Amino acid sequence: MTSVLDHGRQPTRTTWLAGGVASTILLAAVGLISTAGTAEAAAATAVPQGTTQSFAVLAATGITNTGTTTINGDTGSFPDASLTDNGTIVQTGVARGGDGVAQQAQSDLDVAYLDTAGQGPADQVPADLADVDARTLVPGVYTNPTSLSLTGPLTLDAQGDPTAVFVFQSGSTLITASDSTITLIGGAQACNVFWQVTSSATLGTNSTFVGTVYANTAIEAQTGAVVQGRLLARNAAVTLDSNVITAPACATTPPTSSAPVTTAPVTTSAAPTTSAAPTTPAGPTTTPAGGPGSPSSTAGGGTSGTPGGGTPTGAGPTGGNAGGNGTRGTGVFSQVGTVPVGSVDTGDGSAAETPSLP
Repeated sequence: MTSVLDHGRQPTRTTWLAGGVASTILLAAVGLISTAGTAEAAAATAVPQGTTQSFAVLAATGITNTGTTTINGDTGSFPDASLTDNGTIVQTGVARGGDGVAQQAQSDLDVAYLDTAGQGPADQVPADLADVDARTLVPGVYTNPTSLSLTGPLTLDAQGDPTAVFVFQSGSTLITASDSTITLIGGAQACNVFWQVTSSATLGTNSTFVGTVYANTAIEAQTGAVVQGRLLARNAAVTLDSNVITAPACATTPPTSSAPVTTAPVTTSAAPTTSAAPTTPAGPTTTPAGGPGSPSSTAGGGTSGTPGGGTPTGAGPTGGNAGGNGTRGTGVFSQVGTVPVGSVDTGDGSAAETPSLP
């Protein structure tokens, strides 16, 4: 027989259970709302780049190129100094094979890679960055333990701070799809965007990519990919195909003073100063500028005294210094690939070259 007391207890227990579940759901909902309302990721800090800063492309086991590729910045590979060029590289910068500068850059790359990997705590983002809310990210540290990809547009918004830093960490690969794009707004700068990739990076055909890639293994820029950043591979090769790669430089921060600087007006003396009569020289110098025996310096390697800078004494432009003439930079790469006869790489139709040291 069931007592009246037992009948009275059951609703109380049911009510207590229902109330507990409701409270749990409410707390979870509050937590989700709080998380969703977080607009900013953990602050990212500038990465110590060292000597890698001058490089647009840096590899460990050589560089391979197909098609016409334009590189604005230095290139290098260490310890393997090979360059396999099946097309044409037009470079403003210095081409460095296994020299001491490339070796130091690889050492600095290790430091930069580890610094980028260690930043955080990071906000976890979808594996496909095109799936983030509004496809826009603000400065911070972002990670995915599996991989990172980009199948569409992504916008990086510095929110008016030109020094703001974006750091991305991939647990394995970084792969961008064909025609994918990265756009900078709000004062964001390519020099402040960094990608730490645990394995390899692949930039899709005709994609537009922004930032410095620190890849643990290989990097491939597929046909027509445009990079405003750096492709730096720690332990493998870099493969290029008809790309444009520009090592970015941070713009100088404008002055913060709010009032213009003014100077006091200059007052002249009450009585003007009268100059003495001009002295007539004994005789004019008649030696024309650039004539024989003229001590004027030469331009472009010309002979002293030759008008217009004279006849260059070198074998031709080398483009060895940054801001050069747009041909292959000088360096110590040992070229092992096929070069079309008469290309700008050789100039004389030969199949290989070993550029002189810069």
